Amino acid sequence: MADISQIQNGQNMSLRQQMALTAKLSLPSIMAQLSTILMQYIDASMVGRLGAEQSASVGIMNSSIWLFTGLCSMATMGFSVQVAHRLGGRDHSGARDVLRQGMLCSLLFGILLAAVGLAVSPWLPRWLGADGSVAPAASTYFAIFIGSLPILTLNYLAGGMLRCAGNMKVPGLLNAAMCLLDVVFNFFLIFPEHQISVAGTAFTLPGAGLGVTGAAIGTVAAACVTAAAMLWWLLTRQEELRLKGRPPRPFRPTAAVTRKAASIALPMTAEHAIFCSAQITVTMIVAPLGVVAIAANAFAVTAESLCYMPGFGIGDAATTLCGQAYGARRYGLVRRFAYLSTYMGMILMAVMGLVMFVFAPRMMSIMSPVEAIIAEGAAVLRIEALAEPMYAASIVAYGAFVGVGDTLVPAVMNFGSIWLVRIPLAAFLAPTMGLKGVWVAMCVELIFRGAIFLWRMHSGAWLKRGRQNEIQPAGLPLEE
Repeated sequence: MADISQIQNGQNMSLRQQMALTAKLSLPSIMAQLSTILMQYIDASMVGRLGAEQSASVGIMNSSIWLFTGLCSMATMGFSVQVAHRLGGRDHSGARDVLRQGMLCSLLFGILLAAVGLAVSPWLPRWLGADGSVAPAASTYFAIFIGSLPILTLNYLAGGMLRCAGNMKVPGLLNAAMCLLDVVFNFFLIFPEHQISVAGTAFTLPGAGLGVTGAAIGTVAAACVTAAAMLWWLLTRQEELRLKGRPPRPFRPTAAVTRKAASIALPMTAEHAIFCSAQITVTMIVAPLGVVAIAANAFAVTAESLCYMPGFGIGDAATTLCGQAYGARRYGLVRRFAYLSTYMGMILMAVMGLVMFVFAPRMMSIMSPVEAIIAEGAAVLRIEALAEPMYAASIVAYGAFVGVGDTLVPAVMNFGSIWLVRIPLAAFLAPTMGLKGVWVAMCVELIFRGAIFLWRMHSGAWLKRGRQNEIQPAGLPLEE
């Protein structure tokens, strides 16, 4: 039976075992990614029942929320990758030291970013092109999310550490629980009351009736409960990394760990900021097209994420597998895991793209009862379905590159693809083709991006660069 300890112990692995281990680590991570998207579906579908303006209030802020939450997630990766390398080299004590330092640095970063977000929240919806009917609720929705960033950052760190230790099940289960909590909290917070019938008897359940604000509070509350549970498991139950019962060690960051974390995380963070700024720019291109276009665009992005989040799940597995094999200096195994995971992701997302093409109207109707939003959203989803396999190539290959600490060149590739292809083409097509033109531009750019990531993976430059920067752990054999 395939197990991640085979990487750390230097055991030979057959192709079947490599595929089995890739699938074993991918499936829980895919479920974790899907649970995150289901939370967006829950918010979108519940708020969508309130009308187009409320839907637009949520939709217009999504790209900005992704920017801030993604920056927090990317910042934690600098520490998670180091933990994967140390665990691959059987340095458990060093991995726990990185965890301690990562917790303090991540908390401080989350506090700083929350302060910035709260400072701009009153004006941000107007900057994005929201009118007076949308801006107030959008500002409140954004501020509630951003205020929880310190806790969310620790959640990202804990989940990343568990995945890099090979534990995909706990993050997956807790993220599924977060979805259930989100449904319960939103049920009582968004609507003023609910009519239910039990055994033929009707009951009225009271609700807070907070609308868009209730959706934000419900999602944040669910995420906070999950973060607490994730940290508890990491610090008390995960054998390689738990701090409970260990001799006390300082949490103060050291120069070596923070420099390495910065070298890994800064290109990723900059790349994510650039990507989300492009998304925000697209939102500004879409905003003049009207409330229906704003809502259709936001809901279509959420619907599409059901297709590409499995790719991110496999990308997480690729980061773990390539990171641990790299830490064990088994470079041939690193390459094989990169190829396997990337092509598995492409096949899976091709199937998901076909499903999205066929069921696009149904996917949109779950989130909004407005016929115009459903029709426009379904049309752009069918355009995007064509790009899903190549989008998978860029997602999963990027995860493999991150596993060996190669983040700068992939960040530049993402930057060039988005800003030199997607944005100019979207700005050119939107005035004549409307929202469809924006999504045609996205489809073309994703196909181009996948092609250049496949080229880099097969060139081997990503692994060569990592090997040049590697310091060989004592006592480990070099595997070519």
